[in-house]
Amino acid sequence: MKKQLLTIALMSIGMYATACTNFIVGKKASADGSVFCSYNADDYGLFTGLCHYPGGIHAKGEKRWIIDYDTKVNHGFIPEAPVTYNVIGNINEYQVSIGETTFGGREEMIDTTGLIDYGSLMYLGLQRAKTAREAIKVMTTLAETYGYCSSGETYTICDPNEAWIMEMMGKGPGSKGVVWVAIRIPDDAICAHANQSRIRTFNQKDKKNVLFSKDVIKFAREKGWFSGKDKDFSFNDAYAYPDFSGRRACEARVWSFFNHFADMSPYVAFASGMEKDAEPMPLWIIPNRKVSLQDVKACMRDHYEGTPFALDSDLGQGIWEMPYRPTPLHFTVDGKDYFNERPTSTQQTGFSYVAQLRSWLPREIGGIIWFGNDDGNMVAYTPIYCCSDKQPECYNTPGADAVTFSDKNAFWVCNWVSNMVYPRYSQMFPSLKTVRDSLETSYIAAQKSVEENAMRLYQENPKQATEYLTNYGIEKAQQMLARWKQLAIYLIVKYNDMAVKPEKDGKFLMTPEGLGARVTRMGFPESTKKALVKQTGDKFATPTWK
Repeated sequence: MKKQLLTIALMSIGMYATACTNFIVGKKASADGSVFCSYNADDYGLFTGLCHYPGGIHAKGEKRWIIDYDTKVNHGFIPEAPVTYNVIGNINEYQVSIGETTFGGREEMIDTTGLIDYGSLMYLGLQRAKTAREAIKVMTTLAETYGYCSSGETYTICDPNEAWIMEMMGKGPGSKGVVWVAIRIPDDAICAHANQSRIRTFNQKDKKNVLFSKDVIKFAREKGWFSGKDKDFSFNDAYAYPDFSGRRACEARVWSFFNHFADMSPYVAFASGMEKDAEPMPLWIIPNRKVSLQDVKACMRDHYEGTPFALDSDLGQGIWEMPYRPTPLHFTVDGKDYFNERPTSTQQTGFSYVAQLRSWLPREIGGIIWFGNDDGNMVAYTPIYCCSDKQPECYNTPGADAVTFSDKNAFWVCNWVSNMVYPRYSQMFPSLKTVRDSLETSYIAAQKSVEENAMRLYQENPKQATEYLTNYGIEKAQQMLARWKQLAIYLIVKYNDMAVKPEKDGKFLMTPEGLGARVTRMGFPESTKKALVKQTGDKFATPTWK
């Protein structure tokens, strides 16, 4: 039965967790000395919120059940750790943050008998580690001990001082083993990954900044996947070489992130996937300016604007210039395969965050996860401090699920708004953006005073600071929900029936007789007019007879 359930779980990999993005910023590359790391958790039907694992002291013999992150199948249990740490979302009380993207790799390397899936491994690392290095040790040891039942995975593992990228794969059914490489990102660099293995050759002599399984090269040799010198070994080439989709649908997201901070034109050929032997991108780059929190948020909202991959010049954008495309990514016309672009910001995001990790503050105050429960472009990221020991109701709503709407739930209210906006993007998005940016600006403006208050409380009693910051995060999240409900009502009134109601000073205009003022009929955007005429010729041209 267990084998059958695991087979079902593995079959679901194609539906879940194969469309994510992580960005990483070293502490010397950031504008304020923070380590930043971000995560879009994307899939096709994901309903989720802000998870919470309370810390605690555990008795010998206590069990830690492994519930599959994607399928919720119970894989069994492992011994619980003597001590676990508080985890809120993808950050723990020691400012360790872990994200992931699935790259798949060789299917025969999946250990269908393994106990631990990739998602459980993330949260086990967060529950059991005080630093990024310790999390790497915890995660690799657990996978090697109990088996790893997921396909190839890239992990972002960060703390306030170090940022790491780790790639891991199983060694086949029954192996209870993994091959893996972890590389520390230089403090003055930025890195990214988006469902394609990115670690190629690595400095095997740099024990301080490069960690790897003892048989990562030997295993590839035994399988006949590598025959060169050890120094030339490439994890990517041996285990997960990118096909066209691995480049265009995955590496292009990395390219676009890098392109915000460097001239990436030499790598267009690689990211486009149109030239098989094009030079691959580096694992990291040194940005041409310091990267701010707002920069990272903006990159999470990216649609390839202003690049060769932009989505603003074809029929797929619809009437109102939508920078989104329907899934699946591939479609067929007259027997020929075509594809859709896959930018970072996508409609199927379940949750999105930017983690801000700061070494100069007490750990309870230094770590923040800026969290949103939908497409990052369509939400205001609200601040949740790493010490928080309660979830806002809107991010953990009783009764709400993937098929049960609740107006108390952020996932559903935010999706309610975004799904109104998507098809009429150029018309309606400016209204959403105004609210989104106003909320985020208010959070940033309040951050200094909030943390000064928290510091005063911390000096008296750290538990008071924890309670204060927990309540602050709850307050801001619930305020966001209330504001988003107002936005939903505003949008349906403002843009009803494809017209636009006039307003002044935040109020809709009325006639002296109490009727709504005459609406504005916007018609087609200019680009749509031209495309329509190009397609239809004079079919809709007004005749000149009188």
